[in-house]
Amino acid sequence: MAGGKRRVVITGAGVVTSVGNDLKTTWESLLAGKSGGAPITRFDTTDFKVKFACETKGFDPALYMDRKEVKRSDLYTQYAMAASVQAMTDAGLASGGFDPYRTGVVIGSGIGGIATFEDQLKVYLTHGPNRISPFFVPMFIGDIAAGVVSMRFQAKGPNYAVQSACATSAHAIGDAFRMIAYGDADVMIAGGSEAAVTPMSIGGFGNMQAHSTRNDSPATASRPFDATRDGFVLGEGAGIVVLEELSHAQKRGARILAEIVGYGATGDAYHLTGQPDDHEGLQRAMTRALEDGGLHPEDVQYINAHGTSTPLNDPNEIRAIKKVFGAHATALNVSSTKSSTGHMLGAAGSVEAIFTTMAMVHGIIPPTINYQTPDPECDLDITPNTPVAREVHAALSNSSGFGGHNVSIALKRYTE
Repeated sequence: MAGGKRRVVITGAGVVTSVGNDLKTTWESLLAGKSGGAPITRFDTTDFKVKFACETKGFDPALYMDRKEVKRSDLYTQYAMAASVQAMTDAGLASGGFDPYRTGVVIGSGIGGIATFEDQLKVYLTHGPNRISPFFVPMFIGDIAAGVVSMRFQAKGPNYAVQSACATSAHAIGDAFRMIAYGDADVMIAGGSEAAVTPMSIGGFGNMQAHSTRNDSPATASRPFDATRDGFVLGEGAGIVVLEELSHAQKRGARILAEIVGYGATGDAYHLTGQPDDHEGLQRAMTRALEDGGLHPEDVQYINAHGTSTPLNDPNEIRAIKKVFGAHATALNVSSTKSSTGHMLGAAGSVEAIFTTMAMVHGIIPPTINYQTPDPECDLDITPNTPVAREVHAALSNSSGFGGHNVSIALKRYTE
C-alpha cells in the first residue's frame, strides 16, 4: 500500500437488503435484475404522497439474537447484528481466533432507531411520561448497534458509531481501514444499518420532494441515470465487513476477498441537501482515494456510483467522474445498485462497497436496472439492465450525504 502503511484486507461480509437477507441471495438478485421496491406493508399509507419503499422481506431477527434481545432492540440494531454475524461467520471469526483487545467495531446509522422514537412518542402522548419504556434511550440512540455487536464478539478495541447521513457506513469502513493501517487494531467490524421505513421518514422525504412518487410502479421507480427519474426510493437493511491487517489474515489462512487501499473523505461546505456544480467535493474524494491507494485513473475498471435516481445527483456525479478520470471515463463501467436495493441511507455505503468487492471476486459488474430512457447528461457506460462480465482489478465505491459529506473507497483485487 502507498505510504508504507499496513495493508488492510476484507475477509468477511454480510448484508440484509430488500432483495435478500444474506449476501448470496442479494448478489444473485442484483445480477437477476430484481427490485426491492413494493407497496409499504409496515403502516397505513392512505394519507401519504409516497406509498412504497424497498422494505426487507421475511427477515427473522431470531436467527441472530435471542427473544429478549430482539424485544429490547430497534430494527436497525437487529439488521446490524444479523449482518455482523454473517460477516464474522464468513471471515471464520464467529467463534474467536482474534485478540479481543486488538479488535474493534465501527457501525453507524444515518437515522438510528426512529421507529422506536415514533412508537414511544405515541405512548407518551397517549399515556404520559411514566409509560415511556426504560429501554427507549438505548433502543433509539445511533451508537447502540456498535455497542451490542462488540458485546456479542467481545471486541474491546476501538468502538463507536459515525453519522454522516448517506455517507455514514462508507465513513465507518474508511475509519476502520485507517485504524488498522496505522496500527490501532488488527481486526475491525465495520459498516452501517438503517431501518427508516416509518411514517415520519416517508412523510418527510416525500414532502421535501426527494422520494419518487411512482406509486403505480414501485419496482421500477428507482431508475438512476434515466432521463425520467423523479427521486430516490427509500431502502433499509445493513452491510457489514470484517477488515484485517494482511499478515493477521495470512497467519490464520483466511480467504481474502479484496484489499482496501484508499480512502477519500471531503466536505462540500455548500448546501444542506444540494451539491456544487460538477460535485467538486466528490471529485476531491475520488482523487484522494486514488492517491491514497497509489492508483492512477486508468487502473480503475469499475465505479459503484452514489447514483440516487434524483434529477440533480446523477448528472452531477457523472460530471465529477469525467473531471477525475478524463478520457478514461468512457472505458469505465459505472453502475448504481440503488436501482435494486433502493437508497439504504446510512447503510448504503457499506452495502455498495460489498457489492464492489463482489464484482472483483466474481468478475461481474452488477447492472443499473430500470434504465429505459437515456439522459444525454449521463452519457457514460452505466451498465444498463444487464450484468457485464469484466475483470475488475481496481474500483471505487462512492457515497455522499445531506450536509455535504463525500466518501470514496478504493479497492483492489488482492495480490501478494
